[in-house]
Amino acid sequence: MASRRRRVKSLAAVLVLMPFCAVSCSGCRTAFESATWDARAGRVLNGQAAVVYSSRYEIDLLGLEKSHSFDIHKYRRMAQALVAGGYLAPSDFFVPEEADEALLRLVHTPEYLANLRRSSYVARCLEQKAVAGLPGGVVDSRMLRAFRVTTGGTVLAARQAMRCGLGINLGGGYHHAHADRGEGFCVYADVPIAVRRLQRDGLVRRVLLVDLDVHQGNGNAAVFAGDAEVFTFSIHQENLYPHPKAESDLDRGLWPPVDDAAYMSVLAEELPPLLDSHRPELVVLLGGVDTYRDDPLAGFGMTAEGIVARDEYVVDQARRRGMAVLYVASGGYSEQAWRIQYASIGNLLRKFAGVEPSASRDAPSAKAAARKTPPAQP
Repeated sequence: MASRRRRVKSLAAVLVLMPFCAVSCSGCRTAFESATWDARAGRVLNGQAAVVYSSRYEIDLLGLEKSHSFDIHKYRRMAQALVAGGYLAPSDFFVPEEADEALLRLVHTPEYLANLRRSSYVARCLEQKAVAGLPGGVVDSRMLRAFRVTTGGTVLAARQAMRCGLGINLGGGYHHAHADRGEGFCVYADVPIAVRRLQRDGLVRRVLLVDLDVHQGNGNAAVFAGDAEVFTFSIHQENLYPHPKAESDLDRGLWPPVDDAAYMSVLAEELPPLLDSHRPELVVLLGGVDTYRDDPLAGFGMTAEGIVARDEYVVDQARRRGMAVLYVASGGYSEQAWRIQYASIGNLLRKFAGVEPSASRDAPSAKAAARKTPPAQP
């Protein structure tokens, strides 16, 4: 294992076990499916956390998703599990509005937004050649709209974070999107858009991005390059896409295998000094779960418990310093990705918002994430 910036010290990993629900509660599912997913306010949980989601996050690839590793149902499965596990009622979710042109232009160039009207251009962003043959209206309504709604969700979750301390978006984290182009299944730069909107509205000035997706967030790094108010920190697998990488303010590129202890050693070495020196008002956690040991697109060796502990560590370090936290889902491509993310979000709600899940039946431990079971049907 090598580092671009500093020597890696050893530190024991912090492992956290939590109820890990893969339930199929018919009553909860009925309530979830009958919920109204038009833009609306939800409920701040115990005054300390807000969760943002919309059924419109789901991208319709018209069957093309079979040729891509991305689970287009991941967001819905996480939301259903949170309801079935008793963490939230369907009406507790904050439901975002779709990001409009003015919001997108806070980061993206007019030329890029115009290019997205061409199906052939979108096909390159989504790495789906067949999309090039679809009518532009279909591509916009079935695919791009979902990205815009999710971007609106990141903005809303960021606002809620500044209001109550912890804002969670069940989607987002499109960290490969640049101001003038999209790539790597990332169309809109949702985190930079949220940061710029909050800065414009005077809600925040200094921000720290903690990107723990296994791929470097080259888009976010490029957008914020030279910006003294926004610090970008990335821990990623060095020999993965993107090639070449952008330059974050702090990059820790690691070589596999990387287990829980090795990963936590790097995180514990770097994060506290960054929080103390940069003093952000908002910490953005890109909580990708493609660091999981069975992720098909990566080579790290983290366990489900290790990822849950990783996310808790970041939020704990920020909250104990009085800093707000925005969590966005980011990547994860194994069959267990949505389960691990559900486990982590549930843990954050328990630890930092005092939410006690009301449904415990059929809720195995987090170790269930490591088993090769098929994903629950939505």
